[in-house]
Amino acid sequence: MARRDRTRSSSTPLFGQLPELGAVLPISTGTARVTQEQDGSVLLEVNGVPSSHLHPEPTHLVFEYMRWMLLAIDLHLEQSPTPTPQLAHLGGGACALPRAVAAQHPDARQIVVEVDSRLAEQVRDWFDLPRSPQLRIRIDDALSALAAWRDDRFDVLVRDVFAGSLTPEALLTAETAAHAARVLREGGLYLANCAAPPGSGLMADEVASLSTAFEHVAVIAEPAHLSGKRRGNCVLVASTRPLPEGIDRALRSDAVSVRLARPDQVEALRRAGRVRH
Repeated sequence: MARRDRTRSSSTPLFGQLPELGAVLPISTGTARVTQEQDGSVLLEVNGVPSSHLHPEPTHLVFEYMRWMLLAIDLHLEQSPTPTPQLAHLGGGACALPRAVAAQHPDARQIVVEVDSRLAEQVRDWFDLPRSPQLRIRIDDALSALAAWRDDRFDVLVRDVFAGSLTPEALLTAETAAHAARVLREGGLYLANCAAPPGSGLMADEVASLSTAFEHVAVIAEPAHLSGKRRGNCVLVASTRPLPEGIDRALRSDAVSVRLARPDQVEALRRAGRVRH
């Protein structure tokens, strides 16, 4: 799903309790496989699809879209400080992003929703994930958990849920966007991983659907993804208040050519998209 940065570092330590590398392992929803690269990082595949990539240094995120999400989270928490930030992640895998957030914001409290109970149990054993209350894993369906949460609970909500290489349709609707807005505190930040196939109109539909619940919607993407010329992961950012300042400036230091879409580009997407229900 996402390209990987293969920066090497011979001085980084290795993980301790990894399973048999390269072996196909049973999980509740199918199979998983863990492989390791020369820099000590590990890649988790779920049902043959790259799901998570963890580096020995927790804040070194290999998947590009996760780096962009972490950047937005950092700016949001810096500009809207709270003693104990509350974050929720729909979709877990190996918890690469929550692990990075915990390293940079040790006072934060995070809950990760993962539908695969066996995988959730195993990643705790395989990787150096923070323990509760820093990081809790809840076994549940993402939409069920979202609908059950009380109002005004979280400062940040992340959606990174896939069935194979696609986000489930039920998580792309205006009703889901309304739930996201409901469980966020005033001015909270919603981040969604959108892997839009060329010609699908998915990015435009997502922008249109999010705009029904959030006044401010933005898109972080490489130019070719934004124009729909090729498939790639982009990050949708939404809030009831103006988004954190400095996102575009900070993105320019990333290893790839990524930008925050201009307001007129986002408006064009909104007009071209259809609100999903």
